[in-house]
Amino acid sequence: MNPSSRIFVAGHRGMVGSALVRRLQKDGFTNLLLRSSSELNLIDQAAVRQFFQTEKPSHVFLAAAKVGGIHANNTYRAEFLYNNLMIESNIIHSAYESGVEKLLFLGSSCIYPKLAPQPLSEESLLTGELEATNEPYAIAKIAGIKLCEAYRDQYGCNFISAMPTNLYGPNDNYDLMNSHVLPALIRKFHTAKTEGLPSVEVWGTGSPLREFMHVDDLADACFFLMQNYNEKRFVNVGTGVDLSIRQLAEMIKDIVGFTGELQWNSTKPDGTPRKLMNVGLLHNLGWIHTIGLREGIEKVYQEFCQLNSINA
Repeated sequence: MNPSSRIFVAGHRGMVGSALVRRLQKDGFTNLLLRSSSELNLIDQAAVRQFFQTEKPSHVFLAAAKVGGIHANNTYRAEFLYNNLMIESNIIHSAYESGVEKLLFLGSSCIYPKLAPQPLSEESLLTGELEATNEPYAIAKIAGIKLCEAYRDQYGCNFISAMPTNLYGPNDNYDLMNSHVLPALIRKFHTAKTEGLPSVEVWGTGSPLREFMHVDDLADACFFLMQNYNEKRFVNVGTGVDLSIRQLAEMIKDIVGFTGELQWNSTKPDGTPRKLMNVGLLHNLGWIHTIGLREGIEKVYQEFCQLNSINA
């Protein structure tokens, strides 16, 4: 991959895709093929095939997906399964048909069994039952991994996969019904601070352990893998460090400057007890994250306030 390569970033308007675009542009990659959902419906097989035949990208970052938190995953189960299966199937098959030189598929840490040994290693895939609340999304992402492996085995395609941990950063989703925990907490605490509320409700018990990575670190890791990794085995991408949801809430509360109380709603689901990635393979390849969690959240909160034209 060089600055003149024709690179298709699928999902370039999302949090991950936009971070990939920023990372590529940073190193002078300007020949980027970018299409919004209104310009290219990735669920439409014929449209995707026509795009690949016409544009002939040499490299593909497959970051397009239907995503959301526990509530969204558990409510829109059919959409999460169907849409993600179609997106990845259409892009991967069209990439093969059009002779794409290399493709990187982005999955999720939710592919692992709910009670897999921690930290989660690549070998734990398909060794146990999935977390029920996001099973459709996880199954779709597992299918994407297996598609890349199968097209490599049968056709010799250089298709690789990366499994990110929980992400946050610019262009995140702050909708309280569909967002992930970190942006949801930022919005809840900010709203409570600006409205002078005495308390904030947080779902669950606060005991689950989670790992969080700034999306710019993920983009840098993907850029590294696209340039340096050509193996069948998928690669975990994370920080290798976790904390409890309670600790995360306290950290965000402090960063936002909310001085009220936390109220834990234990009637709401906690999800998987712990999700920490084993990132030994990635570290051995020579890449490690650079953005600390507090530093990253502080930056994101500043961006959130600017986005809403409000001073922190």
